[in-house]
Amino acid sequence: MHSRLQELKKEEETLLKIKVMLQDQLNRLKTSVSRSGQKWCCRLRSMMLPRCAVSVCHVLVLVLCLSAAEDFDWTKNNYGSFYYGTFPAGFSWGAGGSAYQTEGAWDQDGKGLSIWDVFSHRKGKIQQNETGDSSCEGYYKFKDDVSLMKELKLNHYRFSISWPRIIPTGIKSDHVNEKGIQYYDELIDTLMENKITPIVTLYHWDLPQVLQEKYGGWQNISMISHFNEFANLCFEKFGNRVKYWITFNNPWSVVVEGYETGEHAPGLRLKGAGAYRAAHHIIKAHAKVWHTYDTQWRGRQKGFIGISLSGDWGEPVDISNQKDIEAAERYVQFNLGWFATPIFHGDYPQVMKDFVGSKSVQQGLGTSRLPTFSPQEKSYIKGTCDFLGIGHFTTRYITHKNNPSGRSGSSYFADRDLAELVDPRWPDPGSEWLYSVPWGFRRLLNFVKTQYGNPMIYVTENGVSEKMLCTELCDEWRIQYFQDYINEMLKAIRDGVNVKGYTAWSLLDKFEWDEGYSERFGLYYVDFRSKNKPRYPKASVQFYKRIISSNGFPNQREVENWRRKSVETCSSSNQLLAAEEQRSTAANILRLIHDPLTSHMEMVTEIVVPTVCTLCILLSAIFLMFLLRRRN
Repeated sequence: MHSRLQELKKEEETLLKIKVMLQDQLNRLKTSVSRSGQKWCCRLRSMMLPRCAVSVCHVLVLVLCLSAAEDFDWTKNNYGSFYYGTFPAGFSWGAGGSAYQTEGAWDQDGKGLSIWDVFSHRKGKIQQNETGDSSCEGYYKFKDDVSLMKELKLNHYRFSISWPRIIPTGIKSDHVNEKGIQYYDELIDTLMENKITPIVTLYHWDLPQVLQEKYGGWQNISMISHFNEFANLCFEKFGNRVKYWITFNNPWSVVVEGYETGEHAPGLRLKGAGAYRAAHHIIKAHAKVWHTYDTQWRGRQKGFIGISLSGDWGEPVDISNQKDIEAAERYVQFNLGWFATPIFHGDYPQVMKDFVGSKSVQQGLGTSRLPTFSPQEKSYIKGTCDFLGIGHFTTRYITHKNNPSGRSGSSYFADRDLAELVDPRWPDPGSEWLYSVPWGFRRLLNFVKTQYGNPMIYVTENGVSEKMLCTELCDEWRIQYFQDYINEMLKAIRDGVNVKGYTAWSLLDKFEWDEGYSERFGLYYVDFRSKNKPRYPKASVQFYKRIISSNGFPNQREVENWRRKSVETCSSSNQLLAAEEQRSTAANILRLIHDPLTSHMEMVTEIVVPTVCTLCILLSAIFLMFLLRRRN
């Protein structure tokens, strides 16, 4: 009898997992259909389609979203009560961006090529073949952007220095570009003049292309000395003003998406070994730079060296199932722990060594695909972190899954023996990977406290992308995301976690890597169609500004008032943006008039065909609704 009950329990757990997976797939399908409708709305509007057709499109989107709308309900994600209170005195509020994503000027003033310049210029690598060639034009508009930061009342701004902008080939002995140094000098000075603390990242993915071609990038140990020379130059030129340095931003993405899946630059697919090798060199490069600063610059400059690691939380699907609990632990250790554990404890997480080593043996390899540190290296690496940067966006449910151990199954993902699931009730505001799960943030921060001795933490990335693809500035979903996640961070501080600052990601809409400009994370909307790249504040600007001014959440009435006023203020910005759209549309019409053949072709491909398809889908949807009503 007892055995039968256990079998029934296992069957029930299996059915639950299947249900969650099926609901997830259904939710993704709904979201995909919903986004497709929104995208066509934007395209039809941008081509000045008659209002009746645009209205039809909106009706279609409404019909397609009816079933999906229920899933986008933030109230379903409450995992505990909201805490009203303030942050400790001196808590630092900021926003961020990175060089390749915002600067533009990709080939100006002596800048060398980066791997992202080359990668984004390859057809099919980026959505709609977009590039970061001009992006936000931050290289020319940085003073305007600092004015936005001042208006927002930021305490700090996090940005990165483009390695090829100041050392075009990546090799210091070849050439140092003084114009690049001048640009960052002026940016840092402007920030300081406005009482905004610069937090500077040395490597945010834009490796000089010459180093990729000459050495194979982070696959080669030679990168350590070249990166150290670059960092040392930055300390020399900017260290008298910059007190917070981040060596690497999210090295997990660098190695997994750059050297395992090939989705990011340099686009290599060295499955099962490439990511581990690149990570090994990055960890040693980080330690080398930390020691360089510690021995040569810390006494004079009194600064801090840290690293920014991605850390999404993994929650067991079944908290009573030991295998699921262990799988959730592996999920975090194979991500955050991969880099944090060597830096804080001197070696890779034991679970990584066990699993990668075991699978390597099963694959007939003489040694583990996960490299090893020598005793001297362990001692050298351990403790090389004055503060830990945490980039956190979302959470996953994790369950145990046996992956194949044959050579054909050799990959970082197969090594983990787990499956990632999402709850279909979790809000999905924009990016297909980013679900709003605020309670996971608090759990992650407490994990860091427990695992690594409660280090000083700066949240270096946290934010959400657009839900709508059209030019909508009333981003209530971002307001809700910030409110929920920042509140969970406040709870973590009450738990005793040593969080010193928060960086909203991001200040501006920008180039989003392989997604191009299809996703928008910015507090400020950037009109990428306009040559001048004007910025417009979204509603979240006012809301975040009030959090900063109050240093937290004083009381329920005040916070609700912030939300209401923030949404009200976005209407005027929407009107300005609409006026810009009309001017842009008028210019498009003039262009079409001057080129009748192009006009005819674009009318057929860009308007007639989509409109006919839209009407067919709409009629099908109406017919389906009619049949369902008859059935009822």
